[in-house]
Amino acid sequence: MSGTKDKVKGLANEAMGNVKQGVGKVTDNDKLRAEGKAQELKGEAQQVKGEVKDAVKKP
Repeated sequence: MSGTKDKVKGLANEAMGNVKQGVGKVTDNDKLRAEGKAQELKGEAQQVKGEVKDAVKKP
């Protein structure tokens, strides 16, 4: 997978995680908030992975 694809998937996961956290907060659902935080962190990690891949490819 290219660095760009990792970054896009990371942004999507981060956004969905933020949405889940917001819904969990509004509905007072701790499980949903925790799932959202985990998904947000996964997205951040994917973005870093994409940045590293892009950096390695550059001469």
